[in-house]
Formats: sequence, structure tokens, C-alpha cells
Amino acid sequence: MKPFKFKEFTVHQDKAAMKIGTDAVLLGAWSDINFYPDSILDVGSGTGVIALMLAQRTDAMTIDAIEIEEEAYEQSVENFERSDWGDRLFCYHVSFQEFANEMQEDEETYDLIVSNPPFYNTDYHSEDESRNKARFTKSALSFESLLKGVSQLLSQAGVFNVIIPFEEEQKFIQLALNYDLFNTKVCRVKGNETSEIKRSLLAFSFEEKEVIEEELIIEKERHQYTDAYIDLTKDFYLKM
Repeated sequence: MKPFKFKEFTVHQDKAAMKIGTDAVLLGAWSDINFYPDSILDVGSGTGVIALMLAQRTDAMTIDAIEIEEEAYEQSVENFERSDWGDRLFCYHVSFQEFANEMQEDEETYDLIVSNPPFYNTDYHSEDESRNKARFTKSALSFESLLKGVSQLLSQAGVFNVIIPFEEEQKFIQLALNYDLFNTKVCRVKGNETSEIKRSLLAFSFEEKEVIEEELIIEKERHQYTDAYIDLTKDFYLKM
């Protein structure tokens, strides 16, 4: 498996079960940083790509990541150490529930929390256990556990960003209300003009505001990207 080269960093992905995909890049590029977060947490880092993107985009002094799957954890650590921001990036090999409980005891919080969570709510599993853990909510982190942990660790003025399948959007927003997390922004993603909405990028905070809604179309035709997608990802992809 070849390393994935971005403009300012390279991501090795030979160990992690989940390789770099559009979802991670979308989340890393879309997440709002205009409020200058000083501490960032990436839940379920995989290769570490989202944390690396946020290290490139911000001056945050603390960028922590959590990864429960051992080989992916090792991959994140390697990718962090090889980058220009190794002094700001740190990965913990722990479950999010344990991490959230421990940090809450120390009263530690984060200004920005991001997650590209496992989300195939289905009885079908592949033979690869580490891939299962990365892909399926039953064997890893449920939406409920994710939101509970976020509510414990997000600073009062903080923002939580997540990417999930569009069909899970309303359920996730309703679930978030149980933890006093209000949806403030949504971006619905389509592959092209005529395809169905595939993903929802969502932002949450403890403050209820009017929801900003937008749509992003990735391609005009095969490998012909829209101006909006190019604008979003041009600081990262080599060929944008």
C-alpha cells in the first residue's frame, strides 16, 4: 500500500484497516476553525489524517487523537512523528469511553472535537476483525457513546464536527439533544449533481443557534471536480 502524499505531509496507511477516503478529507477540510481552537481531539484517528489536516490548518498547541485498534494506533503515531507538527500531535491507545471518563476527572476539555466514526449499522461483518472494528458501530463506538464522551470533553464554547451517512442525520441530531448538543451547521454531500445525498457533515455546540444548511457536490463528471470541492480541498490534495 503506497503512502498517500498531501501537499504538506505524507500519510502511510499500510497498517491501518481503514485507508484514507474522501470522508476523512472532507471532515478535516470542512471543520470550522475560525474561532481559533487551542485544543483539538480526533476520535478514532485511523491513519491520523484528520489530526494532521487540522495541525496544518491551525496553531492549536494540543492536538490529541484516540485510536483503539492497535495497528491503526501505531500508524497514527508514525505519521504524526514524520510530520512537521510532531510536537503538537499525540495519539492515545485507548477506548473513547475510558479516555472521556479519565479526562473528565481531571476536568480537561477540548475546544474542537472531530470524528469520522464507524457507522455501518448492519449485521454483515467482513472476515477482517480490525476492519470490522473500524467500520461497524456494533463492534466499536456507538453514536450514543460518541455523543456522551463529546458532551463530557467539549469546552463550553467548543464545537464538535462529525461526518455520518445522510440517512443517519436526523437520528444523530435527535440523539445529540439528549446531551445538550445542538446542531448548528450541516453540509449535505453528493457525489454529483444527479446522485443522492450520501453524507452529512454536522457541527454541534452547547449553544442553540439558527442552523446553517449547505450542500456540497464533489464532481461535475468523473474526475472533473466542482469549484466548491476544489476550493475546500486545494490546500491538501497535490493535484487540486
